[in-house]
Amino acid sequence: MKGYQTEFIELARACNVLQFGQFELKSGRTSPYFFNAGKFSTGRAMATLGRCYAQCIVDSGVEFDLLLGPAYKGIPLGTATAIALADQHGINVPFAYNRKEVKAHGEGGSLVGASLVGRALVIDDVITAGAAVREVLAMIEDAGATLAGVVIGLDRQERGVGQVSAVQELRQAHEIPVISIIALEHIIDYLGSTGAESAELLGAMRHYREQFGAIVDS
Repeated sequence: MKGYQTEFIELARACNVLQFGQFELKSGRTSPYFFNAGKFSTGRAMATLGRCYAQCIVDSGVEFDLLLGPAYKGIPLGTATAIALADQHGINVPFAYNRKEVKAHGEGGSLVGASLVGRALVIDDVITAGAAVREVLAMIEDAGATLAGVVIGLDRQERGVGQVSAVQELRQAHEIPVISIIALEHIIDYLGSTGAESAELLGAMRHYREQFGAIVDS
């Protein structure tokens, strides 16, 4: 595991973004963990988060011209990532985000920030059903731009109705890279290596992966 991935997990735990217990999901499944990026709520946390996203992007080698953060959680994530890319890597790129409701007065429209030109890299927290990405994809295509890829904090590696995950569905449907800072397997590896949690929790995490895990891309 890379340093920024460990840092991301430890930050998520410190901020109660990553919690362990029994959580009822919208799917009806009971998960032994829960991830809520809305709890990244301090300046220091956002600075660290931005560095993790930026390093992940640089390591991936994905080519892009601007960052796009889908409302709502993608807005601070995209902003923090743009700052970190400039400060830590000397990569100064424009960024934009969308409004949930189209503004009818002033400058109008649903887009705030840079114009959608060239290759847009979408920044978000997780992909559950892919609805948010499909929404911004339509906006990108309407502007004549292209989708360069999607970067998320966590890939749950969890299958939906079929045998593949929402992340895999998105990759296959649009033939784009979908990059994550960490995946479920990293959380399990972290718990196993640190010994900070009980064997019972580690067993529950592994059992959940066996029950609902998607076939991991090779």
